[in-house]
Amino acid sequence: MDLLRDNELIYGRLLPVEEPHLIERYNKALRAFGLPATTREKISIDRTGFSPEVAEDLGDIHYLDPNQINRRFIILTPLQVSLPVVHTAFSNTSQLLYEFLTANARVINALTIKDVIYGEIEDSVARVEDIEDLLSINQVEFKVLSAEDVTGKAAELATMIDRLKQEPEFWRDTAALEHMVGLAKVTGDIRENALVPEQVIFRHNAYWTSHFGGLYVFVDPDMTTVISDPSAPGFRRSRPWQVSYLSLHDASRVYDFLVSTGRVELPRASWIEDSGYLEHRAEMVVRNLIRKAEPGRDLGKVDRVWLQTWIHGHADLIAQEGTFPFLNAAKREIAQLGQLRMEEVRPDRRFLVIRARPDHPDAWLTNRLISDFVPDDFMARYVFNKQGFYRDYEGFDPVWRRHVVETLKDTYLKNKAAFRARLYGLRD
Repeated sequence: MDLLRDNELIYGRLLPVEEPHLIERYNKALRAFGLPATTREKISIDRTGFSPEVAEDLGDIHYLDPNQINRRFIILTPLQVSLPVVHTAFSNTSQLLYEFLTANARVINALTIKDVIYGEIEDSVARVEDIEDLLSINQVEFKVLSAEDVTGKAAELATMIDRLKQEPEFWRDTAALEHMVGLAKVTGDIRENALVPEQVIFRHNAYWTSHFGGLYVFVDPDMTTVISDPSAPGFRRSRPWQVSYLSLHDASRVYDFLVSTGRVELPRASWIEDSGYLEHRAEMVVRNLIRKAEPGRDLGKVDRVWLQTWIHGHADLIAQEGTFPFLNAAKREIAQLGQLRMEEVRPDRRFLVIRARPDHPDAWLTNRLISDFVPDDFMARYVFNKQGFYRDYEGFDPVWRRHVVETLKDTYLKNKAAFRARLYGLRD
């Protein structure tokens, strides 16, 4: 993973934390979780407060996610709202944190001037043992604490202010007034700076989770759809009138689900021709064929002319594998008819030519699911399915690893937004 880290393809865009008072605040949160303090003078954190350096020292990448449920968080600064989430068991953790941070921005701005905020994103279950446990989670609640209990003291002070306003004799209680002064020294003027988060409950909608080898949950008005390996405990066990279960290995049924629920764009000239989508898929296919046919070949210096020459020289291999000719035929049919006759396409190949509907709320999750059916497209895997990409990367030989890293650096990392907009129609 060092090559990925050195090129900011893992743990990239994290926030460096090196101010002594912030390190000490972070340590207060760690101790509150029952964890040892870090001795490092500099760490980096993501949106949730996860630090790869702390995880390395503790020997536990799940130190903020001990049961992969009820995710913990540590907030040192409002700047965390713009950071990625680099390690999580649920794909929607990032969105939930974003909603919490933006909904309570004023409070968080005030609190982090004085203190560290920490706590848990609490679900309705403490441990996931089967699919039904996951489906029982309809919403999450942010349980918010602070090391100096600024939030608790602000709430106590607010109550005492209300009593002062409503109880005529309360102002005669000298001890109470002195206590209010002491609280105000910690909280400041709470009439000007709200210090208690106003919105802490958020909906738990569609997501991917790492549980049971990777599982998708899509939520529609009349039906919840689970897509996973059939060996997952609880698969097809209950509530067939509310929950539809699809095997992650059943390309035909998964495709039909995505089309019938309006989550994908079918291959039409209106977006295919300008996006370069089929050309991108074809190049990924050819590069992987070269890797398998000539292990160890350095593809770092090859250009399109070389690739075309290789294709002509290995026509039998290309024809036998079949994906490259299929994509070329699809491109010709779309140019002639304006669309592709999907009923004539083999189910597993349909995922090569579709993408998530960009305006659908589940667009990122849908593109992630599509990438599971197109594993040779390492760029799509990296963009939408980093856990899958990192798992794939572990099986790559050193030469292919370098090629993958250089390709991502020279394309996606140069302008992520433009890449996603061109190929997937996504506007950040």
